[in-house]
This record gives sequence, structure tokens and C-alpha cells, in this order.
Amino acid sequence: MIKQSITFIMIALLLGTNSRAAGDWTGFRGPGVRGSSLETGLVTTWSETENLQWKRPLPGPGSSSPIVSGDKVFVTCHSGYGLGRNNPGDPSHLKRHLVCINAVDGKVFWDKSIPAVLPEIPYSGRMQEHGYASHTPATDGKHVYVFFGKSGVLAFDLQGNQLWQHSVGADSDKLKWGSASSLTLYNDLVFVNAWDESKTLYALNKYNGKQVWKQDLSGTGLTFTTPVLAELTQGRRELIVVLPNYVWGLNPDSGERLWWIRTTMKGIITGTPVIVGDRAYIHGGGPNSLSSLAVRLGGRGDVTDTHVLWSGKEAASVPSPTYWNGLLYWVTNDGKACCQDPKNGELKYSHDLPVTGRFAVYASMVSAPNRLYAVTRKGGTFVLAAGPEFDIIAHNQFESDDSDFNGSPAISKGRIFLRSNRFLYCVGL
Repeated sequence: MIKQSITFIMIALLLGTNSRAAGDWTGFRGPGVRGSSLETGLVTTWSETENLQWKRPLPGPGSSSPIVSGDKVFVTCHSGYGLGRNNPGDPSHLKRHLVCINAVDGKVFWDKSIPAVLPEIPYSGRMQEHGYASHTPATDGKHVYVFFGKSGVLAFDLQGNQLWQHSVGADSDKLKWGSASSLTLYNDLVFVNAWDESKTLYALNKYNGKQVWKQDLSGTGLTFTTPVLAELTQGRRELIVVLPNYVWGLNPDSGERLWWIRTTMKGIITGTPVIVGDRAYIHGGGPNSLSSLAVRLGGRGDVTDTHVLWSGKEAASVPSPTYWNGLLYWVTNDGKACCQDPKNGELKYSHDLPVTGRFAVYASMVSAPNRLYAVTRKGGTFVLAAGPEFDIIAHNQFESDDSDFNGSPAISKGRIFLRSNRFLYCVGL
């Protein structure tokens, strides 16, 4: 009886572990915004003829990442304008799409298109690099929320019925690069970094879209970063926001600024911080001020001299780091894979992937047990060994798709979801 009881307990523990590991991917960078999954048994090789469960044509391009809730995959796209550099079309035809796709077989549940609020930023310069659907949606399992820049923040139920639409501004920064920050959910709130649209960070009520609080960002520079919620001890929570020259810790319920750190990260902030315990690992800055730092959370006031644990010059600009088993990993815009010890900032390796181009990588690296997935724009996906030594396990490409792969992967229930400007792919056994 004792052996039988132990066996039942072990089975229950294993089932519980597998249930937690095979979870949903409900927002940008997945659980905890770390770009990390606990799932084992994921495939490392795929192609048009190997381990491709399905692929689904999309109504248009997009740089956002897919998210997953239950049997539903959500992804955003744009159509009608900005589909080609030489002939972008008529801006009045621009639409954004939220597409809901069956995670099992790739069939479309529904596709909701939203006409753009005009005038929009012209399809030229840096707008051609990411387009008009760069914000990853978020879901709480009951509703799905999207940010469409000047067209505002929208909420839908899981059947595709629009619940509300709320403007967060319709201005444009002088650079005319648009915006790309993704949404963050917390209790009854939706956090929106609308720097380009109104130089404001908003907290909206997720049931009706009404403003709960806002923080003025007009004294800071351009930031594309996504706010990240940090869960500290004794139930304390902080909303971490990275800005040019500053990192802020806010009270997520009220927007009150609890603490701040002065940094040397100037220019444009794109990367999203990684929270591990009571520490935030942050990358950011322009070409001449790119840096990384570790910050101890939970301070009050100006904590620059007391809460910066280390800082360094090795960092990524657009992609964000991922954390796995005591190490930080990332890949830079130009395709350099890096590994760092988060305890002291020591770089374990920095190795070029076989890709070329100044903007060879937009997607953020994703980690799973013992492996890393690095999606490049034109050069396929590299699977690396997770550990302090650089090792390429596999290099995977869809030869028939020559469009950009800008979105980060999503992992759920043994499947890896990848999006290009043309297709959503599901790979797995």
C-alpha cells in the first residue's frame, strides 16, 4: 500500500508539473515577460516537410508576436496600405486585423478588421521596417486586448465581439517611426505606453477602457519598451518602465512613482526588462550609449547610488534578453548571440550567427529547457544550447517564405508558433 501510495503521489506531481509547464502564452514574451518556457520535448528541427503541423496565410504583414490562450492563437496584421516599399498604396485603405486561429489545426476562428484613424504616419523610412501592426496583444483568458497606435486600444471577447475602443492620442514624434510597445495586464488594468501618440503612460480599466491613471512621459525621450510588472515579497508589486536616461518603479494601482534610477542609456529605448526575483535586468540606449544593468527593486526615491548592482556595455538594442537556469541570453540586431552571468554582468560568450545586415534580427530570443530559439528576419531560426558555451543545435528555414520574420516565438502545449509577414506557422511533433 505504501509503494502504491507513493506511486500515485509521484504521478500526481508529474501531471501537475506537466500541466504548469504546458501553459498559455498570454502576452509579449510569455509568462512573467521573460521569454522563457518550462515545456520539455519541443522540436529543434523543422522545415516545409518536417515537424510543420500547419501554416496559415495571414491577411497582411506585421511585426507583433503571436499569443496563445487555450486552443486559440491571436495575432495582429495590417492590410490595405504599406504592403510594398515601391508602391505602398492609399493610406485611406489602411486596416488593422486581429486574427483568432485554432492552435490545433490552423483554421481561422475569426478575423476582425479595424479601419485606421487618419492621418497615419506615411509608409517611409523606419516605418517600412516594422509597419502598422507592431504591438503584441494580451489576453486574460476571457478577453483579448490590442493596441493599434493612433487607432487606440481595443478589447474583444473570445468570440470576436468588440467590447470597447479607447484613444490614447493621435500625435507623432518628429522621427515618424510609429510605436511598438505591447500591452501589459494587471488585475483590472491595461497598461499602455503611448509615448509616440501622446507621450503618456496610461492605465485603462480593462472592462470599459476608461482611464484609471496616467503618467506624463513628455520629459523623457522616445521609448518603445513594454511596461513589466514585478512581483516582490509580501504581495508588493511594482511596474517597471525603462526610459532614456531613467528607470522608473511605479505603483501599478495608482501610477505613483516610487523610485527612479538615472542611467547612461540615451537615444531610443526598445528592449523590455527581465524580472527575476527582486532584480530587473535592463538593456537599452542608442548606438553610442548602449548598455545593460542590473537593478535591485523595492527602493524609494532616487536609488541610483544604492540599487544599481552592476552595469556594462554588452547589450541588445531592439531584441530583449531571456533568462534560463541562472543565465541571461540575447541576440543583437546584427546577429550576435550572447550569454551573461546575471550575478555580476560577466559575459560568458559573444558569437556571431551566420546572418548579415544591420537589422538582421528584430525578434527576441526565447528559452526552454536546455535550448534557445533565435529568430532572424531573413536567415531562419537558430536553436542554440542553453549554457555558458556557444553551440548551434539546429538551423531551420521555410525556404518558400522570403518575407521578414519580425515577431518573437510563442510556446504552448508542445507547439512553437512563428509568424512572418505572410504566414503563421505551428511547429511540433
